[in-house]
Amino acid sequence: MSTPLLTSPLHARHEALGAKMAEFGGWSMPLEYAGSGVVKEHTAVREAVGLFDVSHLGKATVSGPGAADFVNACLTNDLGRIGPGRAQYTLCCDERTGGVVDDLIAYLHADDDVLLVPNAANTAEVVRRLAAAAPAGVTVTDRHREMVVLAVQGPRSDEVLTALGLPVDQDYMAFGLGEHAGHEVVVCRTGYTGERGYELLAPNAAAESLWDALLEAGAEHGILPCGLGARDTLRTEMGYPLHGQDISLDVTPVEARLGWAVGWSKPEFWGREPLLRQREEGPQRVLRGIVATGRGIPRPHMRVLLSADVPVGEVTSGTFSPTLRKGVGLALVAATVAADAEVSVDVRGRREVFQLTKPPFVEPSVREV
Repeated sequence: MSTPLLTSPLHARHEALGAKMAEFGGWSMPLEYAGSGVVKEHTAVREAVGLFDVSHLGKATVSGPGAADFVNACLTNDLGRIGPGRAQYTLCCDERTGGVVDDLIAYLHADDDVLLVPNAANTAEVVRRLAAAAPAGVTVTDRHREMVVLAVQGPRSDEVLTALGLPVDQDYMAFGLGEHAGHEVVVCRTGYTGERGYELLAPNAAAESLWDALLEAGAEHGILPCGLGARDTLRTEMGYPLHGQDISLDVTPVEARLGWAVGWSKPEFWGREPLLRQREEGPQRVLRGIVATGRGIPRPHMRVLLSADVPVGEVTSGTFSPTLRKGVGLALVAATVAADAEVSVDVRGRREVFQLTKPPFVEPSVREV
């Protein structure tokens, strides 16, 4: 018998809005909403504001004396680069191979209090690895089903949050604490779309009230509820990797060009030795951006070729870009291929021409002051 899918605390709201639901990481989540669809939702985020329920994302706390130091000795990025009230993109890597177990966001509340937000499908494994390694006095707690996570993304996101009295003056990757209906809300200037925006974490008890209030406050600004379909097209336009496609246990941060999220000078983190060795020797393949010169739309697992009989890689993510009106994607390509080479992709038996390039494909505004 198959395991029943988990549901968000906002599942009833999604059904009422006519959402098309899909399985993602063991959860039933909205793919798109009736009356809008992926392209319209995508455009709302690029031009106005969109509201995503991403409660399928994992939530775990690491607490106790030395909690931050312990996390820093396990995950790749250097928590010493930030202070309390800031968040950091980081990676959990396999100690033996350096492959990516998961990519996640670490919220540093204090030296003894770190909140981790991993991907849905990998939460249990990240928690398992951390709990097994935790020293006496440090507790790792899985809070996956205790909190709602909402993403308010787009150039009008500040106006929406301000109407609810939630903080919007924090820097990129910094968070503040707000309140809604008697519940604490963590508001962080993060997101997965490339637009200025925020991710809100609150207890499940606040979920429906907070969702309703955000939609009401955003009505005059053109807000739309957005599903995972638009989330995928938006992140692909930015070249943001998705675990399970662009990064995995079989793909390292060096291959994925995520070395900026590795604290190379730290004395220890999981996978340090194999990653240092790979960085020194040079990877055999690297993750590149690809942009169609014609009408081809890349999809995962399509072959990348230099000529009809010389395969040099494989598409890992691909989509039609609603902003550029052309196909874009990511591909793992042999490191010997020039970073700006022209390649072809086998699109259902047709050779479509693509240009290798460095993402993002669309100018981001996520860091704007």
